Amino acid sequence: MSSTVPATSERGDSLGIGPLLGTVAQVAARLAAASHPEDAALDVLDLLCRGLGAEECGIWLNTPAGLIRNWGVGDLVVTVEEIEIVMDGSTPEPASLTAIERLVAAEQRIGALAIRLARPWTDDERAGVRAIANVLAPVLVHAQHSHQLEEEVALRTTQVSDERRFTEKIIDSLPVGLYVIDREFRIQAWNRKRETGMQGVSREEAIGRTIFEILHRQPAELLRREFEEVFRTGRIQQFQMESLATGDLRVYRITKIPMRLADGPVTHVITIGEDVTDWKEAEGRFSQAEKLAALGQLAAGVMHEINNPLATIAACAESLQLKLEDLEAQGITLRGDYKELLTIVDNEVHRCKRIVDGLLDFSRPKPVTKALVHINQVVEKTLFLLKHHVRFKKVHVHQHLDPELATLIYASEEQLVQTLMALLLNALDALGDTGTIIIRTRPGRTASEAVICEVIDDGQGIARGEQGKIFEPFYTTKPPGRGTGLGLSICYGIVSDHGGRIEVDSIPGKGSTFRVILPGSEGV
Repeated sequence: MSSTVPATSERGDSLGIGPLLGTVAQVAARLAAASHPEDAALDVLDLLCRGLGAEECGIWLNTPAGLIRNWGVGDLVVTVEEIEIVMDGSTPEPASLTAIERLVAAEQRIGALAIRLARPWTDDERAGVRAIANVLAPVLVHAQHSHQLEEEVALRTTQVSDERRFTEKIIDSLPVGLYVIDREFRIQAWNRKRETGMQGVSREEAIGRTIFEILHRQPAELLRREFEEVFRTGRIQQFQMESLATGDLRVYRITKIPMRLADGPVTHVITIGEDVTDWKEAEGRFSQAEKLAALGQLAAGVMHEINNPLATIAACAESLQLKLEDLEAQGITLRGDYKELLTIVDNEVHRCKRIVDGLLDFSRPKPVTKALVHINQVVEKTLFLLKHHVRFKKVHVHQHLDPELATLIYASEEQLVQTLMALLLNALDALGDTGTIIIRTRPGRTASEAVICEVIDDGQGIARGEQGKIFEPFYTTKPPGRGTGLGLSICYGIVSDHGGRIEVDSIPGKGSTFRVILPGSEGV
């Protein structure tokens, strides 16, 4: 900030009191007209040097670092010690060649004006310098304040700009789509997530346009009503919607949040769109697991109570059958179809027993032996056990086992064979007498989904409304007498116990795919 102009001989000799008073007037006029008074200070000093024939003119200001000559003309002859003496309240010797006047504004000492001549001073000249100091002091205080204010404004502007960029970076980093509209339904903010994807729109294209010009998948009137409801009530609105825009069915949670710039009514609405498809699927699996756990507890509590009367009924039926056989051996034949009825009773008792045993197998913890196994070997063993099944000889069974799949799984081979056998028998039931079954293995994408085995059929398929229920105990789509509804529940429990999961994709009339996903031995 310090500025220096060398003194030259062009200043000439002292102009006397008359010209000096004129100099004071020029100083006042120049400072009053300057848009930047601190820049005019150097001109003022140059004017004084020429008017007085001075060797040096300088303005010294108090700073945190001490007294500093901020503006000066001529060589640095006046020392900081001389200035400090005057600032402390002392008066220089009358015969001194240096005139030093304190710059005081509102009783605040801001510095000093120092002028050094090559000759003695006159009283009039000292009075003129004092007058000039009185003119300079308030102007310099104002200049200092203005400079500080400019620095503060520049600093605050930089801070606001940095904070804005930081906030925008946070919003753009969110894994959700976010935009903001005003009461004219014009878009005021549009984050990075809204720019990406198949339906992405660039920020430049979106900002300033109405939301109805950008979003076309939802009817404009419906969209308008949703926003108007938030503007009117000031309450958060949240709902879910399904979309096939990406080619797959995805579920999105849409949240509309009221925003106020002041204490008045809602001025803007923030809309957040979040893909919750995976969360919904996980929620469904968790709900299914809870249902299965509750049914397991129920089964544990009633199993003995059901088994005991079933055993009694079976014993009575067997006793009656033996008596009928004794009577027939004696040549006594009873009228009626007692034998057929007893056969029905015996069959139904054993069917109930199978249901109860299946439920017990599902609910009762069983010690299992696990080892490192290869899914392809499990598939081959399962197909070996089923190859002599009469119904399997009527359908086409194809196996597509990935020979490059080297990942081992830590599992019970017996339980996995039981699971695949149940899925293959279900596929056979879905086909009827003819059709095709494909069993396929392939690697997964992560260590927790390292191995995938799929059982695919081109049978009757499963209705969409039933797909969420098929793993529930006792739920079956088969005709009466064809199944207990426990097979898939037991499969679900086995796969869950191995840290995996079962998925189903099905289109009515075209077939189903049951997908068993298991972790690798490193992901367990």
